[in-house]
Amino acid sequence: MTKLAGVGIGLRREIAEALLGTRRHLDWVEVVSENFAGLSGRPRDVLRRARDRWTVIPHGVALSVGTSAPEGYLDVVRALVDEVDAPFFSDHLCYASIGTHAFHDLLPLPFHAEAVAVAAANARSAARAVGRPLLLENVSYYASMPGSVLSEPAFLGAVLEAAGPEVGVLLDVNNLYVNAINHGRDPRADLEAFPVASVRQLHLAGHTREGDVLLDTHSSPIAPEVWELYRDVLRRTGPLPTLIEWDQNIPGVDAVLDEADRARSILEAA
Repeated sequence: MTKLAGVGIGLRREIAEALLGTRRHLDWVEVVSENFAGLSGRPRDVLRRARDRWTVIPHGVALSVGTSAPEGYLDVVRALVDEVDAPFFSDHLCYASIGTHAFHDLLPLPFHAEAVAVAAANARSAARAVGRPLLLENVSYYASMPGSVLSEPAFLGAVLEAAGPEVGVLLDVNNLYVNAINHGRDPRADLEAFPVASVRQLHLAGHTREGDVLLDTHSSPIAPEVWELYRDVLRRTGPLPTLIEWDQNIPGVDAVLDEADRARSILEAA
């Protein structure tokens, strides 16, 4: 397995061919696991070409550690992770399905002890089933779930402590900022309380404002406030592999790579 470093971008269908043909510098790419796991044809060809050039990190949206993974899901994820020889895989600290019903969304968990126990056990089991470390991402959420008694950073810290060393954190800096602003908190206070010692990877993305609410849309350049928070994160963590997420209204591969270059300059300065 290759140790991950530097800056990557998401390998999305809209820019896949342009990205695979670019001569610009890029350290690695991230793929949405569900877009490639178990598939053949063009997705398999794109994945092979990407793997020949860069380290590929699978990032899922359906693990649903807050409830349970769909039947057979971890088998196809393991096959994907093995195929690209990823140093780890990642998903979200949330729930995305109940039983056989998939919500096709990343839904927040209540921040309490029962949710800690379920998420930690499922995350640990997933890491062991796939045979690689699992990183859990902090999700954006727009309402606090009933029964919550912990803060978001305390909830994540409790999940990590219960899950053990096979589970780490993918810190989405934009989500940290969006959640804090939407819920009337100071982003830097949330960062101070965040379990940064367990962070192994970072995400950066753009958001949009709708009235008084910030929406985690991944459809615009990264906001100046998020760039500043990114610098604050690196002061606490040191250099960490960083991904630029741009999933909607993608302007073209060069614009995304420009954001990656900016992140790399900040990362190198750290």
